[in-house]
Amino acid sequence: MILGKVVGTVWATRKDEELVGMKFQIVKHLDLDYRLKDTFVVAVDTVQAGVGDVVLMCSGSSARQTILTKNKPVDAVIMAVVDKIDVTG
Repeated sequence: MILGKVVGTVWATRKDEELVGMKFQIVKHLDLDYRLKDTFVVAVDTVQAGVGDVVLMCSGSSARQTILTKNKPVDAVIMAVVDKIDVTG
């Protein structure tokens, strides 16, 4: 799983039928100090995340394991909005 922050939305009115009804968010990767990294991904949002939310994502075949994305052409999915991160050490 990957920590990220939603920084934008992708609007695509013409898309594969398997993707109809899905919301696409632009998510930048985060380090454990909430600093944004230079890398990003476009992910399907399954939890109503919004711009500014810290989220938990997965990618690859794991992204196709949610109810919304099962067997869909999806490479990344937002599956949780993070409330808090505790790091020790």
